[in-house]
Amino acid sequence: MKGKLIVIEGTDSCGKATQSEKLYRALKSQHENVIKVSYPNYDSPSSSLVKMYLGGEFGDSPGDVNGYAASLFFAVDRYASYSKEWKDFYTGGGWIVADRYTTANMVHQASKIAGGKERKDFMEWLWDLEFVKLGLPVPDCVVFLDMPPQMSGRLMEDRNNKITGQKEKDIHENDKGYLKKSYENAIEVAKERGWIVIPCAENGKVRGIDEIHREILATVKKIIGEAE
Repeated sequence: MKGKLIVIEGTDSCGKATQSEKLYRALKSQHENVIKVSYPNYDSPSSSLVKMYLGGEFGDSPGDVNGYAASLFFAVDRYASYSKEWKDFYTGGGWIVADRYTTANMVHQASKIAGGKERKDFMEWLWDLEFVKLGLPVPDCVVFLDMPPQMSGRLMEDRNNKITGQKEKDIHENDKGYLKKSYENAIEVAKERGWIVIPCAENGKVRGIDEIHREILATVKKIIGEAE
């Protein structure tokens, strides 16, 4: 009996880590068998290529590494995490809250693809790679946090780099054009894939953390309830 996989997705500095943690704690208070995972898994050696890529070792710009190659870096990290850390828990009926997942490649790496048939081919390749070839589970629910780039950019200014702990930004965060392109792509993907979209800003202001959390929790509980 497989469990449930709930993904919190979004572009950089939209509050994924905060909201996935709050959702995990809320579900954990009602269900004993809940864990949270985060991607990339920077504590694991499996994220080495991800760190090299984001650190600029393959090029100073995200576009220096094509979407297929970069997707492999992130996919291998997920495969290692799933195989070693939560496969048995999930297949035994456990619930997983994921801060990013395969969906992050759909958001970021697909934004490097021109569009039309080329983009469609990439999305089909990515689905086959992670969910078929690597055997990763398909999410039961994907919640997309919709934070406009102009606001996420301001929030990003004071955030430390997750890899180094310092103020310098990775190659994604340093490229405002790429972040805007990823956001526009993400909005399109969310519609195509039927993701649950939660607005994180209203009337030019960022919504409160607890207000966003309540909306996420109510939506997820409804989806999970319908799935059971």
